[in-house]
Amino acid sequence: MRELLITRPDDWHVHLRDGAILADTCADMARYFGRMVVMPNLDPPVTTVSAAAAYRQRIVAAMENLPRQVEPLMTLYLTERTSSAEIERAADSGLVHAVKLYPAGATTHSAAGVREIRAVYPVLETMQKLGLPLLIHGEVTSSDIDIFDREKVFIDRHLEPLVAAFPELKVVLEHISTAEAAAFISAQAPHVGATITAHHLLYNRNHLLAGGIRPHYYCLPVLKRDTHQQAVIQAATSGDPRFFLGTDSAPHATADKQSACGCAGCYTAHAAIELYAEAFERAHALDRLEAFAAFHGADFYGLPRNRGQLTLRRDSWTVPERLALGDSELTPLCSGEQLAWNVT
Repeated sequence: MRELLITRPDDWHVHLRDGAILADTCADMARYFGRMVVMPNLDPPVTTVSAAAAYRQRIVAAMENLPRQVEPLMTLYLTERTSSAEIERAADSGLVHAVKLYPAGATTHSAAGVREIRAVYPVLETMQKLGLPLLIHGEVTSSDIDIFDREKVFIDRHLEPLVAAFPELKVVLEHISTAEAAAFISAQAPHVGATITAHHLLYNRNHLLAGGIRPHYYCLPVLKRDTHQQAVIQAATSGDPRFFLGTDSAPHATADKQSACGCAGCYTAHAAIELYAEAFERAHALDRLEAFAAFHGADFYGLPRNRGQLTLRRDSWTVPERLALGDSELTPLCSGEQLAWNVT
């Protein structure tokens, strides 16, 4: 196949950050996405509807002079102080489309996250009643749990009881990375889904660690062994509508990634759909890319599918070594490498 025409895709999980960086991250997202679910883990986090509205205005302003815009769907950052009244305001706002649960300490800017998940059960009850989805970074943070097991343990300890306690709550387990996560989602009702990143489809922990540490492949959840990668590929390419595209594209300056800080996050917004095309082609499933990228997420959120289309052509190109990031620069995923597919 040399050319593939698909409905305009959406990104159901992206980090744009804030300030001067927005001009660059929004420009990459606006290349072809129709909508983007914007993560709220700023510093300080986006915990109120008013903060989400202000952040949305900054995002829209950053896209003002671009050839095309992408619609930002805002989220709130769940804390143990989040009130049901704030959830009601979110549901009535028309701009907040979900609430994000970060276990405290699990990833970038998660210190204000939830330490005891049962403490937010009253808020989850309100979300269930109002139909507001819960998005979950599904990892435990206990130091005695191996980092490669933290997703599985989270499912066993927290996600299974949560789904049982709130059988009508819309839940998205974000950026799944294990066979256990893929199997869990496959066994759930249609209102429990998962996003899948391009980097968890394309890479495993050998790419991160073999022959030396490659910091630009470091993300959370961390890349797992090949058997888990294959299970996630199978889920993404299965045609199951509970699995859909979420890049988890996360910008970090090159100097921050290549430091003792070890910032977690892969930047993929520069070539998101091209990277997914690589993964789906390797799995002999290019015919299922459109539904995964453009239909499943929209249907899950109860939003109309996009009307526009884009064309992917088999036309190899080289990913830039560096990209602008505000006053700094970042190293994108596949920096300096060739990709087979290009969006026209």
